[in-house]
Amino acid sequence: MTAPSALDAPYTPAGIFARQYRAPTLGILLVITLIAFEGMSVVAVMPAVSADLNAIDLYGWSISAFLMAGLFVNVVAGLWSDRRGHALPFLLGVLVFVAGMALAGAATSKGLFIAARAVQGFGGGAVIVATYVMIARVYPPVLRPRVFALLAGAWVVPALVGPGLAGVISDTAGWRWVFFGIVPLVVPAVLMLLPALRAGGEQERTPAAGPRSRPLAMTLAAGATALGAGAVQYGVDNLHTRPLAGVPALVAGLAMLAFGVPRLLPPGAVRLRRGLPTTVVMRGLLSGAFFGVNSYIPLLLHDVRGFSTGAAGIALTTGALGWSAGSFLQSRANVDRARLIRPGAYAVTAGILLTALAAVPGVSGWIAVPAWIVAGFGMGLGISSVNVTAMRQSPDEEQGANSAALQVMDTLGSSLTIGLGGALINLIGHDAIGPAFVVITLLMTALGLVAALVAGRALDPR
Repeated sequence: MTAPSALDAPYTPAGIFARQYRAPTLGILLVITLIAFEGMSVVAVMPAVSADLNAIDLYGWSISAFLMAGLFVNVVAGLWSDRRGHALPFLLGVLVFVAGMALAGAATSKGLFIAARAVQGFGGGAVIVATYVMIARVYPPVLRPRVFALLAGAWVVPALVGPGLAGVISDTAGWRWVFFGIVPLVVPAVLMLLPALRAGGEQERTPAAGPRSRPLAMTLAAGATALGAGAVQYGVDNLHTRPLAGVPALVAGLAMLAFGVPRLLPPGAVRLRRGLPTTVVMRGLLSGAFFGVNSYIPLLLHDVRGFSTGAAGIALTTGALGWSAGSFLQSRANVDRARLIRPGAYAVTAGILLTALAAVPGVSGWIAVPAWIVAGFGMGLGISSVNVTAMRQSPDEEQGANSAALQVMDTLGSSLTIGLGGALINLIGHDAIGPAFVVITLLMTALGLVAALVAGRALDPR
């Protein structure tokens, strides 16, 4: 019998930790982990920050500053990556993020801390978009699902230990060291990423044609979107208590979003055109449905079902584990990732609907734990598949713009539904959080069903 020739052996691609990819993989993992840790830790130390800076309303403003800055810079970094490569947006993003962390640690007033959070948003937003472009340009298509699964996994450890570790640091060394401590850890990550930053990093590229190829128009649209998101959040926050201020702000914000958002998305996204336009919209639908409920689970379990703060957070932790499992599954699936978006959407919808049972008297509040594992699994399966599909469907000269569009949809989807949930709780009453939670879950279930129904349009046009 003749031994099989090496030419007959099936091609097996190197893994993401093979020698040629090990450094960029570890660098990306470390950078995203640090950004995730910062995001998870801020929530844990905000009571200490607010008390020290004598600013009770600091939490809302710090979140708004971060999100608005991120929305704007997502687009700028995407344009820059398409025209000049991903290296400079990434490096400048890292430097700005580090500066924001140092500024937050040194802040002596509410205004300085809010400014620091905006600086962090600028830096973190640029890094995320440039990282997506880097993945598309450094890794072959067969390995990209595994890298995006790794990104999902990079949020798990910070979700599990970030708040607790930040609390310990705050109690022992002071809240400022939660921010200062991240600064030196960025250096090894950047050093590991230097080869990947050189790969397609600096050469000038031919910009894409069409409305998204005009830098000034895109920058204006990004500014309108960021300001609109801030105005909507302000309007929603004040709708119940100060309607004369809240209603005009809400209307103006929605008008700015209507002007800006369509200009930042692939042509045809508003009409759910088949292929890339729908793929990008799916990111917002899934994030909106999931985070519109995720933010209010601890409130329900703590205030209505009598859970301790730690126990109420367990559901969110298990959701992160489910997310990682779903993302891992998509990285190993041997199918077109666009076909996994719909099952992911159905899982998210089922998990949300099951979570509503936690508000029903006579049903254990612990039902939220397995329910949120299901929802998290759906997000891992769906969001990672959306990311992989969007990069595959993007021409090289539009990878930055489409990475930015994904981030814009993610931020808007989640922030708008979270704001809607807060408005419903204020409207129904804080003494009726249980019924308000049921209304929120039913609305987000409907949004999840919409996502599942339109997910098939993410498939490439025939």
